[in-house]
Amino acid sequence: MSLGFNLIRTNTYYLMSNPAKESSSASDLLKNSSLYREFQAEREEILKHKWIESEKAGRDIGFEQALTDWIIKHRASWRKNRQTAAANCN
Repeated sequence: MSLGFNLIRTNTYYLMSNPAKESSSASDLLKNSSLYREFQAEREEILKHKWIESEKAGRDIGFEQALTDWIIKHRASWRKNRQTAAANCN
């Protein structure tokens, strides 16, 4: 049974590493990156688009169809608006 700790032997010393803690700091770094924040914002827009288009169709259109439709119809203008808003904040 593993408790989530690994023992690493270096010479005669044993070092304990905690994968959960290492994963947590990597996760925090990822969440604070601008690329990840852009990904999350874009994903939220796609999910909104999926909901709207599914309501119009009277059925769930699925993420893949919503993604494709959103990229074709809205992505370029959405990115341009975000870049303009970011430039105005600085």
